[in-house]
Amino acid sequence: MKVEQIYTGCLAQGAYYIESAGEVAIIDPLREVNSYIEKAKRNNAQIKYIFETHFHADFVSGHLELSKKTNAPIIYGPTANPTFEALIATDSQEFKLGNVTIKVLHTPGHTMESSCFLLFDENGKATNLFSGDTLFIGDVGRPDLAQNGSVTMEDLAGHLYDSLNQKIMPFPAHGAGSACGKNMSKERSDTLGHQKQVNYALQPQTKEQFIIAVTEGLTPPPFYFPKNVLLNKTGSQDVTGVMERGLTPLSPNEFEDLTNTIDTLIIDTRKPEMFQIGFIPQSIFIGIDGDFAPWVGTLVTDIQQEILIVADEGREEEVIKRLARVGYDHVLGYLKGGFEAWKTAGKEVDKVESITAETFADIYRKNNHLMIKDVRKTTEFETGRIKEAENIPLAQISELMTEFDNEETNYIHCAGGYRFTTGHTGKKMVLKMVRLL
Repeated sequence: MKVEQIYTGCLAQGAYYIESAGEVAIIDPLREVNSYIEKAKRNNAQIKYIFETHFHADFVSGHLELSKKTNAPIIYGPTANPTFEALIATDSQEFKLGNVTIKVLHTPGHTMESSCFLLFDENGKATNLFSGDTLFIGDVGRPDLAQNGSVTMEDLAGHLYDSLNQKIMPFPAHGAGSACGKNMSKERSDTLGHQKQVNYALQPQTKEQFIIAVTEGLTPPPFYFPKNVLLNKTGSQDVTGVMERGLTPLSPNEFEDLTNTIDTLIIDTRKPEMFQIGFIPQSIFIGIDGDFAPWVGTLVTDIQQEILIVADEGREEEVIKRLARVGYDHVLGYLKGGFEAWKTAGKEVDKVESITAETFADIYRKNNHLMIKDVRKTTEFETGRIKEAENIPLAQISELMTEFDNEETNYIHCAGGYRFTTGHTGKKMVLKMVRLL
């Protein structure tokens, strides 16, 4: 038996490859599926099953494309309602895979269809639990994503309490960095015994205490979460076509023509220090080396938005792939030659001026009615701030762009430099910005 976690750091997400006696099961595949197919071929094995723990909100799954290419059935737990053909398993239903067995455990709470998959080895011993977003290391799945008119966040939290107490031992799918929990560890697997010691959600408590513990302090999920759920329920475009369109190289003139003729959004993915010293006017910065997907989902509120990419040469494919993983499929192309080509062509360039705290203090002494915007989280802002600063968390900036003055200089304060940028509002706005070092 072979069990391999295939971890994707930018999403903090783990897919799983399980192989026994020439048969393979894939759990929660990413959108680009060829790596799973090639791995099975190298091992002279055949993909027999595709298991999905739930309808994912934080990434677009590759289940449909993988099924199309391998003829393997897609398996969900009870109550799942996809619009495509799938096998909806019953609670405790078992699937033979070579010499091992995978058992379905219905564990509603994160979502109503959420299920875990328990792996039994050749000797019938339970060895691994693939818990999806039901149980993480140090946390549990947030219960607010699947609420609707008839099912509340508190209802889901109650279901989660029952699932954890009645059925769960951990083999978490996500790690630190996912927006699916609030207190997640950087570790990728653990034992149930250790989690009982350290996971707040597994401590002895009443259902009422548990509901309060898992629902308080939840931050709003990124805008793309509901859209990803819909794509995973109904199907998405073939990722090959998405990549081919996005990898269209555009000269500076072609790039500029597109921005002038259609409603495009320019995303600059270079390092923040490079963006500050020069960028294409009206573009936004979301660095590929930061928490790229969550910030895209936070700042770009329309998943259908047509996008143009500015990237370091050689990283264009990485950018487009990571956008596609979270459902942003409408990339029209990238600037060939990068920002240097834009400058060489004599195109207009904007910049963000950075000043030291000492310089700012001198300015502030002369004028204490400055436009100072602190884009850190509210919890950071409350621990210490510039006296006259207004807190506009970057996660809420799309709704709060009117708070920025389009004529005056805006002084932007953040922790380390990544969050100094502004977000997308659905209209083009030029801001004078000075970042405080």
